[in-house]
Amino acid sequence: MNEEARYVKLVEWSDEDGCFIGSCPELFYGGCHGDNEREVFDELCQIVEQTIKLYQQDGKPLPSPLSGREFVNALQKIA
Repeated sequence: MNEEARYVKLVEWSDEDGCFIGSCPELFYGGCHGDNEREVFDELCQIVEQTIKLYQQDGKPLPSPLSGREFVNALQKIA
């Protein structure tokens, strides 16, 4: 499994923005947006890959990826 696959990638519709929004909560806020859900997901995957490369080039440790259960627990603390 590659490093990128360990991170949660979210694509959701935003009524406020009128488009799909892609994000990776463990690595960055925001991300990408567009009218096509699949295209937003593909772009998001590329951004995650690039972000991980930047962390590695800068010698910074990557944030810990959240597993499905850990991610749900983290969201419940926010809600």
